[in-house]
Amino acid sequence: MQQLESLIDDARNAQSRPPSRPRTIPIKALALSADEEEAGRQMQICNACRYCEGFCAVFPAMTRRLEFGKADLHYLANLCHNCGACLHACQYAPPHEFAVNVPQAMAKLRRQTYSDYAFPSALGALYKRAGMTVAFALAGGLALFLILAIMATGGLFHQPLAGNFYAIFPHNTLAAMFGAVFGFAVIALGIGVTRFWRDVTPADYLNAASGEAVAEAAHNVLRLKYLDGGHGKGCNDEDDRFTLLRRRFHHFTFYGFLLCFAATSVATLYHYLLGLPAPYPFLSLPVLLGTAGGIGLLIGPAGLLWLNFRRHPLQGDEAQKPMDRGFIALLLLTSVTGLALLAWRDSVAMGLLLAVHLGVVMALFLTLPYGKFAHGIYRTAALLKWSIEKRQPMSLKLADD
Repeated sequence: MQQLESLIDDARNAQSRPPSRPRTIPIKALALSADEEEAGRQMQICNACRYCEGFCAVFPAMTRRLEFGKADLHYLANLCHNCGACLHACQYAPPHEFAVNVPQAMAKLRRQTYSDYAFPSALGALYKRAGMTVAFALAGGLALFLILAIMATGGLFHQPLAGNFYAIFPHNTLAAMFGAVFGFAVIALGIGVTRFWRDVTPADYLNAASGEAVAEAAHNVLRLKYLDGGHGKGCNDEDDRFTLLRRRFHHFTFYGFLLCFAATSVATLYHYLLGLPAPYPFLSLPVLLGTAGGIGLLIGPAGLLWLNFRRHPLQGDEAQKPMDRGFIALLLLTSVTGLALLAWRDSVAMGLLLAVHLGVVMALFLTLPYGKFAHGIYRTAALLKWSIEKRQPMSLKLADD
């Protein structure tokens, strides 16, 4: 009890310190940002209380640490799924003087993670400041460029072409454009998550990774386990009720994206291995996969956007919402324009619809490494670290040990 009171007194003193005053941490002598200072203060209180230990992976990972440095905090932040269960259960949550709000503190750190580990860093900083503006400007600019390209080589409206996209843009042109954009996104995300893993994970952890740990991490990612609130009833909504809607809409979005990617992959195999170029009939595998994925990307992002506007301010980072909404809107536009293109691919408007859809998709891929999509990559790395860490002998760690 005396230790609990001592830790809480320390946290109260940390709360009263001006947020702009950094302190030095052992790892690389880096000063904590104001958001990192606040997250560390709250973790000290939580580590003394431990009421929420069974809610998600954040809290058992927290109990393995005596203090919290930069790497520890970003690791814990990316383990957090922002379900809100700990906020609604916390006796020290606002309006208590301790003002413990772990989901909000972790959300602010995740936004910093996206920027700190982004490649190139200038693009990460730009997207952090104006995510929605960048997303829509890219989509609109690229769509306009493609529309002008069509107009320069013929008419924007034309006789029906039986869904033959290559009559508008040659196959090699499309492959080169999207190969470059997709390759950039993969490289940028790969560099970012490699930097993140190197900073938050001991060098020997990959060697310690067992098949069981990797399988558990994959299972937790694919099921979105930690969106169940720790009890299977889901996240808390704005009036404190449990709901599984966030988990369901995330599943629609995640698997819709995977189905669309699978449709593109199968179409590539059809083209290069079987010598069957597009267009494909409605009952072909690429079209069926793409249609199912498009419907998933219609339901999921629409639901997530609805929840984002309804969420209580205490349950997230207000500054991150424009970035999140820009990404969700791009996913929704990708689905809407894709399904519209499929429905009217044999009409005089196919060229216009194709240009708009391709512009939106290219903007989506170009922004993947810098916004909400990146959290899935960093969270996967954090979940893998936790699956490895929990199988190690229990030892209390100092900051960034």
